[in-house]
Amino acid sequence: MASSSLAKSITKFRPSFSLSGHCSTPLPPSSSSFSSAAVVSSAPDPNSSFLSQAQQKQRESRWSKWLLFLPGALTFGLGTWQIVRRQDKIEMLDYRQKRLLMQPVNINNLLPLEDKLDDLEFRRVICKGVFDEKKSTYVGPRSRSISGVTENGHYVITPLMPIPGLPDSVQSPVLVNRGWAPRTWKEKALEVDQQGSEQSSDIVPSLVQENGRSSWWKFWSKKTESLENETTPITPIEVIGVVRTSEKPSIFVPANDPGSRQWFYVDVPAIARSSGLPEDTTYVEDINENVNPSDPYPIPKDVNTLIRSSVMPQDHLNYTLTWYALSAAVTFMAFKRLSQKTSRR
Repeated sequence: MASSSLAKSITKFRPSFSLSGHCSTPLPPSSSSFSSAAVVSSAPDPNSSFLSQAQQKQRESRWSKWLLFLPGALTFGLGTWQIVRRQDKIEMLDYRQKRLLMQPVNINNLLPLEDKLDDLEFRRVICKGVFDEKKSTYVGPRSRSISGVTENGHYVITPLMPIPGLPDSVQSPVLVNRGWAPRTWKEKALEVDQQGSEQSSDIVPSLVQENGRSSWWKFWSKKTESLENETTPITPIEVIGVVRTSEKPSIFVPANDPGSRQWFYVDVPAIARSSGLPEDTTYVEDINENVNPSDPYPIPKDVNTLIRSSVMPQDHLNYTLTWYALSAAVTFMAFKRLSQKTSRR
């Protein structure tokens, strides 16, 4: 009885097999099929990646072609810019030459137009007055070739003061660039100014000592001084010059130091202020050709230097040809480089 019940329980739990010996119970779907399908669906398309890489390479090659022509375009632009600069320089020098050919006029007739001083530049004027040597300003150093030897010196800028009672005299002070003088001349001029200031300072104690003299001697000394003043009139100085403005220094020129009286370039308002004159004082460069051979310094400026420039129109033309030649050479090299790449393909 016990054996028969055990056999029934075994047969109850025995899996049913088909005739082929395989289990007839359906198996659940394998997880490997799902993972393989996911891998297949997520794998990138090799054709699409190849197309994207090809497009990227095509863009890079297109930009590299443009970069090869960039130096040629830049040099061509610089050559064109030199053509524009040459035309501007021709017009500027032609304007100066026409102004310098005009007849000089009295500066008193131009002074009411001081608010338009830029329009008066390179206008020839005549000034009459007397130089105040003690207020001279020396701008430099400036080199000059004398008999084939280069010598350092300075420009001498001195105020031209009015002369009372002279109708042709300047009505207000004028700063005059008297020209170039060597360094030795400057040192002598400074020594003379120092001696003159010392003599003027010695006048006061001498007058105190003379207080003990008799009244008739004082009267006679005053009378003789008045006679000397009447017999020695002031001789006016005539200056033929050109109205100019301040210089535009380069970045390599040091800054002026008015406190120590060191001037490296012409700054008209600052020089006028240091000389005790208004900042809007007119500035004139002397171009008088009548120079005394026995006392040539300061040497006035040559009028031909006013119609010259550090870079003349011919120089701009040479620069233009240089830039254009360089542009052509660089562009030819770029074409040659591209032709080599296409032949390799």
